[in-house]
Amino acid sequence: MTLLYKINNNKIIPAHKIKEANIIRLIAPSQNELEKISTYTNVPIDYLSAACDKEERPRIESEDNIHLIILHIPYEDKETDIPVITIAFGIIITQNHLITVCSVETSLWQNTLKSKLKKIYNNLPFSLMCLITLNIADFYLKNLKKIQKKADEVEKKIHKSMTNEMLINMLNLEKSLVYFSTALKGNDLTLHKIMKLFHSKLTEEEKELIEDVLVEFKQAHDLTEIHSNILSGMMDAFASVISNNLNVVMKFLTSVTIILMIPTLITSAYGMNVDNIPFANNPHAFWIVIGFSFFISFVSAIIFWRKKLF
Repeated sequence: MTLLYKINNNKIIPAHKIKEANIIRLIAPSQNELEKISTYTNVPIDYLSAACDKEERPRIESEDNIHLIILHIPYEDKETDIPVITIAFGIIITQNHLITVCSVETSLWQNTLKSKLKKIYNNLPFSLMCLITLNIADFYLKNLKKIQKKADEVEKKIHKSMTNEMLINMLNLEKSLVYFSTALKGNDLTLHKIMKLFHSKLTEEEKELIEDVLVEFKQAHDLTEIHSNILSGMMDAFASVISNNLNVVMKFLTSVTIILMIPTLITSAYGMNVDNIPFANNPHAFWIVIGFSFFISFVSAIIFWRKKLF
């Protein structure tokens, strides 16, 4: 899918014709679309197709004043049990255009489309690149908050849990954080290369914005490490909690079994076909045996309760 945009009053709005557009979005593009955009913008087709690979690593390449920047962004993949993974997101800068390429539709552009360019619209492609990277950093921070919220929900449920389901949920959250940590390291290195490569082309405002982005990425990386360490500790602790919960239940069931065994044992003895059983000739023998059995069971229950075996 190809989407076209242009700048009007410092805002990003849709464009109806490709000649009007200075921003081109490619979402899971077909080979036809790649060839068409490549012909129109003179961008090498391998630049356009590189970001279609979800696993493409963060990097920057330049050829004939055309620059390819690949960063990783968070993505909620419904096909896996992992809450959030990271996928490649390509930004291609030419003299007159900015092209973004991604293998899937993401909510990243929803924030970007609402953004206002403020004072950094003199050098349009680079200004937009700065704006998009800032929104990517913000996107990471928002997803980290979602992961932390899910971790808190799992933590509340796991106190009474005796199954592995909650631990598996925690493990999936930790996998998301591993994706984040790896992607943020790559993004940080790529942004530092951008600063070196485009240093002479960026305005002071754009340089300040890139520095802000680097700070945001650093904050996101630090938060990722903190949440990952907390989750690792929580998983170890909650594995013990689940085991302890199971032990408590088994202790309770064992105590109940012992108490219920007492009347069973006594009545089994009186059910044997032998002579000289106590109260054998007593007309109230049944009620005496039953009463004695329940009395012993009651006393045993009190003893077990005082020893906190219930």
